[in-house]
Amino acid sequence: MRLPPAASLFTTTPRHRRSALCAAILVGLAGIAQASTSGIVISQVYGGGGNSGAVLTHDFIELFNAGTAAVNLTGWSVQYASSTGDTWNNKTSLGNVTLQPGRYFLIRQAQGTGGTQALPAPDLSGTIAMGGSTGKVALVSSTVSLSGTNPSGATVVDLVAYGAASSAVEGAPTANLGSTLAAQRQNGGCTDTDVNNADFTVAAPAPRNSATPALPCDHEPGTGPGTDPNPTITPIHTIQGAGGISPLAGQTVTTQGVVTKVMNNGFFMQALVPDNDPMTSEGILVFTGTAPTVVPGQLMQLKGVVDEFNTGAATNAQTLANTVTELKTISQLSTLSSGHSVTPTVIAFPELTEGDLERVEGMLVTIDTELTVGQNYFLGRYGQVTLSAEGRLIKPTNQFRPGSVEAQQALDANARRRIVLDDGRSVQNPNPTPYLAPDNTLRAGDTVDSITGVIDYGLATASNTGLADHRIHPTEPVAFTRANARTSAPADVGGNVKVASFNVLNYFNGNGVGGGFPTARGANTLVEFNRQKAKIIAALKALDADVVGLMEIENDGSGAQSAVVDLVNGLNATMGAGTYAVVPDPSTGSGTDEIKVALIFKPGKVSRAGASLSDTAAIHNRPPLAQAFTAPNGERFTVVVNHFKSKGCGDDGGADADQNDGQGCYNARRVAQAQALRGFVTGLQASTGDADVLVIGDLNAYGQEDPIHDLTSHGLNDLIAQFNGGADYSYVFDGEAGYLDHALASVSLTPQVTGTAHWHINADEPFVIDYNTEFKQPACAACGPDYYSAGPYRSSDHDPVVIGLNLVKRIAGGGGRAPVNGTPGDDVITAGEGAQTITGGNGRDVFVYTGARDGLDTITDFTPGTDRLDLQALLASLGVAPSQAVASGHLRLIDAAGGVQLQLDADGAAGAGVPRGLVTLRGVSATQVQPARDLGL
Repeated sequence: MRLPPAASLFTTTPRHRRSALCAAILVGLAGIAQASTSGIVISQVYGGGGNSGAVLTHDFIELFNAGTAAVNLTGWSVQYASSTGDTWNNKTSLGNVTLQPGRYFLIRQAQGTGGTQALPAPDLSGTIAMGGSTGKVALVSSTVSLSGTNPSGATVVDLVAYGAASSAVEGAPTANLGSTLAAQRQNGGCTDTDVNNADFTVAAPAPRNSATPALPCDHEPGTGPGTDPNPTITPIHTIQGAGGISPLAGQTVTTQGVVTKVMNNGFFMQALVPDNDPMTSEGILVFTGTAPTVVPGQLMQLKGVVDEFNTGAATNAQTLANTVTELKTISQLSTLSSGHSVTPTVIAFPELTEGDLERVEGMLVTIDTELTVGQNYFLGRYGQVTLSAEGRLIKPTNQFRPGSVEAQQALDANARRRIVLDDGRSVQNPNPTPYLAPDNTLRAGDTVDSITGVIDYGLATASNTGLADHRIHPTEPVAFTRANARTSAPADVGGNVKVASFNVLNYFNGNGVGGGFPTARGANTLVEFNRQKAKIIAALKALDADVVGLMEIENDGSGAQSAVVDLVNGLNATMGAGTYAVVPDPSTGSGTDEIKVALIFKPGKVSRAGASLSDTAAIHNRPPLAQAFTAPNGERFTVVVNHFKSKGCGDDGGADADQNDGQGCYNARRVAQAQALRGFVTGLQASTGDADVLVIGDLNAYGQEDPIHDLTSHGLNDLIAQFNGGADYSYVFDGEAGYLDHALASVSLTPQVTGTAHWHINADEPFVIDYNTEFKQPACAACGPDYYSAGPYRSSDHDPVVIGLNLVKRIAGGGGRAPVNGTPGDDVITAGEGAQTITGGNGRDVFVYTGARDGLDTITDFTPGTDRLDLQALLASLGVAPSQAVASGHLRLIDAAGGVQLQLDADGAAGAGVPRGLVTLRGVSATQVQPARDLGL
């Protein structure tokens, strides 16, 4: 498919094209060589009708008047003999027929048992069962049977021998015929030199009757306006050749093929008879520039110039090395017959070697391997989807160090596994948008069992300097399976504090009061902004994090009309007043870029500890933003949100230039930013007096790339890799998935992390469903529908990441009867020896008992289902499995005055010892306590 410029809707400039009818009439108008004195010749013979593999059901003999006068055929006959036979008793009398100049006469003969298509209406019917590959046909001006292997005499008007084994008549015989091959007199029937192998060409049968438009032959060679009087049919496999470039590039050829796929600016056709060479393709693209009038199944003959078309820019090395062999400047387009079918070639996929699909370029194939959607970004724009075999493609540097053998192997494997599914239309913004499910999405990760279509080559992206690959234009419906379902909320990451990181894709709110659009980035209109805002709010509401780091927020401060305050106001209008608050911009600045990072938080869950800070290192134009927070139990942690330099190339040079190792441009700058960030984190740990630091944000580096390696080599732990492995992702580019959105924890914080996950609401969704209104109805009447909804899906191009933290206050009870008090938050209280009164306070508290000498304590505010006892160490000291402790009688619950008493029997019910009280849960009854939930058993 040829992609038009990305900046405009598709337009075509109509080219003048002859109709198929005109082309057929004009064939052969140049000079002829004529031997028949009457002008009547046998113009076509076919003996394969109804044979195995045949399309046509009947044999036929075709006559043609190549002369200048009408000829009466009364008393004439056509007669048949076997290839070496001398008996001509098989004959058909012509009756009272007058054949005008330039007209055809079709005589249907015997029917076989196969075939699917009848001949055009015959002018006469006979019963001769002709040989399929060899035989002889005579046109005789009487009905008296001929004799001899090579009869002659005044009554023999024309004599044709076909098949190499046939007796020599009128020179040498033609090549062998077959179920799909007929002998056709060249130049439409006008050529007659009495040398059969020169006068005839072997091609697909194309029977013509008296209704076929007249084809007058030019009897003054060289003076007519027609075409080559003796066109040589060049097979498609000869045009394609055995390499990537056609050996006939730039030459004009005449060829034949069956139409397999019709596009809006051309069609694909494939040879009926292959050459059995696996290195040469039997299919080819015919570029017409405008919508052709052909239909699949038609056998076409045409003349065109062999061209190697570069689907990318002149500087795109990949497309230059993989040009598409096509025919252009098409003329003499004629339909020889219809109703043909081409059996798809089942091909192995992935490719054994990248580029193997060149061997089937232009051919109808079936890939019966399960394919997975990798990239759907261009689904609405160009109707294309990047697919891969053997599951999704993972960015090599997401799992392996750049430049490593493993990364190179993964890069090669990805190239061999990848193919682009096109919609077979060279238009932008197709209507309807193909391949969408009833819920108006096709998610990356969805699968298709098999695809049948024609193989092409072209861009896999919108940039004509970008990635290209082989593509398939389907000829049958493509049925996807939803293998990667949407989720309404992120995975449960546990903990008592949840932190999230979210790139909100240029959230710019105009002038803050409804005007000021378009802005430098983001929404172009207030309508678009409101659509964008609704999606972002839906995503943030479902994330429901206590602290959220934001990237790509407009860098316009943190005042009443700023973008970040606008977003929080919208969140609070949805979730309740005061749910979220903004961390003010730091006095150290928010950078010089048009976008910045920001932090918002829930004051009801955490509180700010001190002022926010930004890293003042000159390497940052979007400096990291840090804020320390305190949980209700007094536990403190610091969040640092980042947005490193992007991978896109611009004014890069030197070490910042693309090193072709998979890391893109500006990698050196990102490494320097990582180094500066490390210093910033160390300073924060010193200034806050707390080592617990969580680094989040879009670092524009995949999991094993240099900036991440620098951070993880110096004391920060990659939480994505720890909890999800190297195949996790938050972003898709060129069909490869990986994570640019990170969560890294300091050594002291890492044990307190309960889970980390990306919520796949964006990277897996097609761009066409986002907030933008351009290239959609109603703004563009010819475009596809507007699939927008206000939900979280495709609210951005990055997936958010969520992190669970278990921030608990650890309190050790002293000996004796001194009371022990917890905090308003989550505590872990370890009871000491002696009878103590313990009050946990608000939050989810854990009360730890480690020895039999602890007790008898009283817990004043134990809440079943919220608080719990930890008896693991105690039971381990007795050699008792927690799951058996109640059944064995080592533990029992007894209702007593003021609450339920948990009693411990050191030797269980079978022993001689007696139970003694361990702890009383004040205000709680035994029926309220569930041992598994509340006692950890």
